[in-house]
Amino acid sequence: MIDDEKNIRSTLGMCLGAIGCEVAAVATGSAALAELQRRPFDLAFVDLRLAHESGLDLVPRLLAAHASLAIVMITAYAEFDTAVEAVKRGAWDFLPKPFTPAQIRHVVDKFAERHDLAARMDDLARRLANAAPEPEHDPSSRSPRMRAAVDTAIRVAASDATVLLRGENGTGKGVLARAIHAHSARAARPFVVVNCPTLSDELLASELFGHARGAFTGAVRDQAGRVETAEGGTLFLDEIGEIAPQLQTKLLRFLQEREYERLGETNVRRADVRIIAATNRNLEDAVAAGRFREDLLYRLNVVELRIPPLRDRPEDILPLAGRFLGFFARAAGRHDLAFSRAAEEAFQAYPWPGNVREMRNAIERAVILWPARVIEPSAFPDKIAQTQRGVPTLGGDFALDAIEREHIMRVLARTSTLDEAATILGIDSSTLYRKRKRYEG
Repeated sequence: MIDDEKNIRSTLGMCLGAIGCEVAAVATGSAALAELQRRPFDLAFVDLRLAHESGLDLVPRLLAAHASLAIVMITAYAEFDTAVEAVKRGAWDFLPKPFTPAQIRHVVDKFAERHDLAARMDDLARRLANAAPEPEHDPSSRSPRMRAAVDTAIRVAASDATVLLRGENGTGKGVLARAIHAHSARAARPFVVVNCPTLSDELLASELFGHARGAFTGAVRDQAGRVETAEGGTLFLDEIGEIAPQLQTKLLRFLQEREYERLGETNVRRADVRIIAATNRNLEDAVAAGRFREDLLYRLNVVELRIPPLRDRPEDILPLAGRFLGFFARAAGRHDLAFSRAAEEAFQAYPWPGNVREMRNAIERAVILWPARVIEPSAFPDKIAQTQRGVPTLGGDFALDAIEREHIMRVLARTSTLDEAATILGIDSSTLYRKRKRYEG
């Protein structure tokens, strides 16, 4: 508890203690930060107006010290704008004064449920990581924005609500869709993916709903669609914004009534399927342009989850890169690989327009092609390597000494002996030894 009024600290402390909480009460932000240095906390009640500081300003400082801390802003000045601002800065909930013991219990119970869901999600993430060969199948994150999306995903997983995942290509929408399915009551049933842009309109309709023999050229037998394959489970429609208007009408009917017909037959079929859709497009713009049905958007957008791009998740860049490196190094039998500090700096400076998928490809390429144990920026495509601040490049505004140093250090990084590097550089080994000692000193 962080409140400058002693009686509030006493009252709130008694309420929390009565329901089994271990409580630390302080009057200032600095005291709270000191407590966080000594031990971890799950939940913080923060007064909006402290004696000499703003509770709102304290929120990001508390989260910087302990990213998973759930913060409840308490205030006698309960206004909607204040609540919005508190949430924007990272607060989890908002509690107006005066509050009752019942309200405090409700907040703690709600947090306990959230904490339990998070623990279950972390367990799910571990199981998914063990079951899946690819490290990007792990939805865990250090980013508050990404963790908020994951928290929402695990809450909605328990329902059958239709979910719309929004985000750029390569951000992990499919990973989160699989996590929702795996955490749901449908987990034992199929998870079926339809990649909408890869098929023509007729073939996509057949892929979704199936077809009868003779429905079109090449339809030589009756064929069940993905809807039937997903019976009792989850159907994931990837890049839903690409489907044609005629198919949008059929999909809308299925979402409304869970009824459909195979192409070429009139027999009405029913299916028990949960729908998750994903898009990298602005569907509202597509509705305004007449390319996407507004009523279909409303049906799809029951629960919306926005997946932040990797450039907005800087906390995740190096941990994710480390997971990829470990995975591909094990696959290649190169267990001693590591990134240099310069490579890590390049990764953090690069904006990753292709998101997680681009990182995966870049690291896989480096593991295959880079000969040395320590992976330098030059192991990656130029657009990544050249983002490292201050790295000399040919033709750039750099002194010859800087260019020479960079070249020598790169050659040393990819060769196994000093003599081999000296041969490549065309200089004596003793000269190279002196230069390396000077550069590294």
